[in-house]
Amino acid sequence: MQFASLPIVRRQAQDLRSAPTVFVVDDDVSVRESLELLIRSAGWCPETFASAGAFLSRPRADGPNCLLLDVSLPDLNGLELQRRIAGDRRDLPIIFITGHADVPMTVQAMKAGAVEVLTKPLSDDILLSAVADAIEQSRATLGRDAELREIRERYESLSTRERQVMALVVSGLLNKQIGAELQISEITVKAHRGKAMRKMKASSLAELVKMATTLRIPAPLTERVPTTP
Repeated sequence: MQFASLPIVRRQAQDLRSAPTVFVVDDDVSVRESLELLIRSAGWCPETFASAGAFLSRPRADGPNCLLLDVSLPDLNGLELQRRIAGDRRDLPIIFITGHADVPMTVQAMKAGAVEVLTKPLSDDILLSAVADAIEQSRATLGRDAELREIRERYESLSTRERQVMALVVSGLLNKQIGAELQISEITVKAHRGKAMRKMKASSLAELVKMATTLRIPAPLTERVPTTP
């Protein structure tokens, strides 16, 4: 690993407490130390681990992060660790590093969602560029997750009737049709619709439809709903 020339993607010094975290899992202490120095010089916060087990015992990070993961490890190998965390760590993009990449391993890693597979000895510029891309991917995922949580919280604040009206509104029914479906007056439909729009903070029907799609609200039942207005 070369350190003679400064990489183009090097960032200005920043408070590492708020910097993205770059995890390194590699059983080679010299690789860990070299990567730690390089990552810190780029303005990110490095955390290194000698095994998959040590990494798994670390609580998940707040904020953007990524993982530099060696394929060959003393306990779980890199591909097994990737499978272990795939379900609940979508915000943690993985960059594999290996001394002997082969096509089947690379294909398996990429199909499972790896950002990149890099072969040792590592190029500083290529590595830091891959890390920068992974961190932006993590930031975007965290942003989408935060938005989804907020929309879900708004939806949970709706009453049962407001949810019913919202489902029928986004399915394309007119107020009069919704009233007939729910056996309530058109004026009452308008009132519930207005409350749902305000609680969801939707400025238009199109925005409400987008939120419903994000929440995957199921299509409304065709039978009448016998609840009171």
